[in-house]
Amino acid sequence: MTSLSDFSAPAIDGTDMDLSQYDGKVVLVVNTASQCGFTGQYKGLQQLQDTYADQGLVVLGFPCDQFGNQEPGSEAEISDFCEKNFGVTFPLFSKVDVNGDDAHPLFDWLKDSKGGMLGSKIKWNFTKFLIGRDGQVIDRFAPTTEPEKLSKDIEKAL
Repeated sequence: MTSLSDFSAPAIDGTDMDLSQYDGKVVLVVNTASQCGFTGQYKGLQQLQDTYADQGLVVLGFPCDQFGNQEPGSEAEISDFCEKNFGVTFPLFSKVDVNGDDAHPLFDWLKDSKGGMLGSKIKWNFTKFLIGRDGQVIDRFAPTTEPEKLSKDIEKAL
């Protein structure tokens, strides 16, 4: 059975990151964007990271420019923006596609594991996937779901 640990992705600095390093953790995977109406959710995502990291949560941000060209910057610009504006310390990755022929395999697996309102497509930036300690997808949350509303689900997974 496929799990989170079967994937790797380039970190925002270009180094390849093996996601098996998160084995045994509860992981929240989010496709992000710096110029989106939901960009303020970075603050809530960082709060989740700060609150639950000691218990085993890690938030993973995957910038995506597929929705309204809302992530046009370079990886360095994205990283600087997130750090300066939201104090982001959780891992960020290089830009990925989440839909279509060039979608990152991680997102194909996430969508196959938990479909949304559009079936296997991701509708917009800040779609969130909660993954359990066993590396399997627990749930999927819409872009409109504020990170603060995930606390109960995260606590249950922890």
